[in-house]
Amino acid sequence: MTTRTVQRNLWASAVVVLILLLFWTDTTRGYFAAIDEAETSKNCFCELEGSINDCSCDVDTVDHFNNMKIYPRLQSLLVKNFFRFYKVNLRQECPFWADDSRCAIRFCQVENCEEQAIPQGIKDKGEHKEKAAFKYTREAQVGGAACSDGEDFDSSLGFLDTSISDQAHREFELWAKHDEAEEDFCIVDDHEEGSQYVDLLLNPERYTGYKGESAHRIWKSIYLENCFGGNNETANKFSNYVPHLDLRDVCLEQRAFYRIISGLHSSINIHLCSKYLLSESKDFLDPQGIWGPNVKEFKRRFSPETTGGEGPHWLRNLYFIYLIELRALAKAAPYLRREDYYTGIAEEDDEVKLAINDMLSVIENFQSHFDENALFSNGIASIKFKHDYKEKFRNISRIMSCVGCDKCKLWGKLQTQGLGTALKILYSEKLNLATESGLWDKPHIEADPIFRLSRTEIVALFNAFGRLSNSIYEMENFRRVLR
Repeated sequence: MTTRTVQRNLWASAVVVLILLLFWTDTTRGYFAAIDEAETSKNCFCELEGSINDCSCDVDTVDHFNNMKIYPRLQSLLVKNFFRFYKVNLRQECPFWADDSRCAIRFCQVENCEEQAIPQGIKDKGEHKEKAAFKYTREAQVGGAACSDGEDFDSSLGFLDTSISDQAHREFELWAKHDEAEEDFCIVDDHEEGSQYVDLLLNPERYTGYKGESAHRIWKSIYLENCFGGNNETANKFSNYVPHLDLRDVCLEQRAFYRIISGLHSSINIHLCSKYLLSESKDFLDPQGIWGPNVKEFKRRFSPETTGGEGPHWLRNLYFIYLIELRALAKAAPYLRREDYYTGIAEEDDEVKLAINDMLSVIENFQSHFDENALFSNGIASIKFKHDYKEKFRNISRIMSCVGCDKCKLWGKLQTQGLGTALKILYSEKLNLATESGLWDKPHIEADPIFRLSRTEIVALFNAFGRLSNSIYEMENFRRVLR
């Protein structure tokens, strides 16, 4: 073989290799493209990693656990009748300032559900409390007196009036309500005049156009008037909400409070960005909107460049509040398994109980739960902190009545009530006592156990946790786009 032939073969081989290399680069985007993409991913502000802080868990663990195990289960559970109908008072007046900011945008309005759409079992359960108390009144005992009198003519000589007067009954009821309310972290208004059932599926949480001074006043009141101080003089317009640098110098209880509120705020902002009003029809008779993710708005709300470097910290706080509500569900699991989840639709009620048991088992098996005992563990000072927590969260419940957009008010009330229910579970002495005494293991539990949650509290708890789960899931979608 001549030298020229060898050279020609070498050139042919080189051309083939070059063609194969170009084909591989085009289909796989090449080795260096992968490195560049990894760098881009690493530098993305929403690519959180490492510890969530103040708890023994990291971001990646929560992402995988939520997106693979919790989110799919909640999606199928929260559409069931028991969880979709929520009773709330949207007509309550704002107790702090004049109601001067009513939202006139049509997407702010709550769509009422028809009375016949509400399962009878849900409506009956709301009336059960009043009926159960009737047996202790004087009227309830009139019918049974004749039989006793007929058998014993001298019964009047040894008569013992075992009925309770209406006045005494009302006083006992007030005492019981006061005793129950002592453990509450939020205001429950489902029994008040003006409260009504709302179908959450007809009124999904999304961007409605409600913004401006009214919306800012709500969050400013929550952060600055209800939190434990903070150096607002040196804070800029973003970090005065959650002064991240200041948190290093405060105790765990104060830091946790800030992070809980910040996490809730972040979650709500993610919902608005992921279900943003992209366009709307001009049909007056049939107004429709098209909602979808708005990456530009997400970056505006969370990018370090637009938030004074605070945005990624706010996103991390979402994981903190998620772990708190996750732990509450795990702690209340023995109680929640005993609930009937009754709507009167037998087949669906059975499905819900099975789904609840399945999800609670998954939650209980989570390995890195938040340790609620880390808070309020310093003697007398802790008693004051716990009292302050309750008062501040109750105050936040009242502030939610000042929201000018009815749909925003609906979801604000639900999520603060769900959070309040979670805190009630974590720090309820009655629940601790009932669990330690083995109450939930007994085959039959009395109608009025030492610890209980109302249906409204249970609905709020699961839906609020569903909102946090949805936010973490949507975070992954925004990451994909920003990569």
